[in-house]
Amino acid sequence: MQCPSCQHTDSRVLESRSADGGRSVRRRRECLNCDFRFTTYERVETVPITVVKRNGHRETFNRSKLLHGLLRACEKTGLEPARLEGVVDEIELQLQQRSGREVRSGEIGELVLEQLSDMSEVAYVRFASVYRQFQGVSDFVATLEGLHRRVGHQGDASILALLP
Repeated sequence: MQCPSCQHTDSRVLESRSADGGRSVRRRRECLNCDFRFTTYERVETVPITVVKRNGHRETFNRSKLLHGLLRACEKTGLEPARLEGVVDEIELQLQQRSGREVRSGEIGELVLEQLSDMSEVAYVRFASVYRQFQGVSDFVATLEGLHRRVGHQGDASILALLP
């Protein structure tokens, strides 16, 4: 493993422990050249998933890209980044368990919205507005009404009551 400080290739493992619910191994290492300590993660290599974008282009599934989108949608909502990483883990696991190796980006978006609907209404609407490419207020209203029905807010005094 190459040291991130001096790029030396020899290091020793100081500690190993299970991470991600047993799906990976976290290793604490020390460079034998400069004594710099760093952490690495080891996980099972899986068959790559190809994401088919709206425009037809194909790209390899990128969990960090999905996590970044989730973090942006959940800014200032109080949701812990570790919980969002769990969401990404769950979605990636669902995708790996499919028989096909290709998935439409829209399917991933719907999986994210399914998770967010139970976690944060604000994050749900933020993510939906980008993912579904909202064009105006009517798109927000329709999404809010759908979310309102889905999570079962009966009798709530909500913003929907204020809208025409």
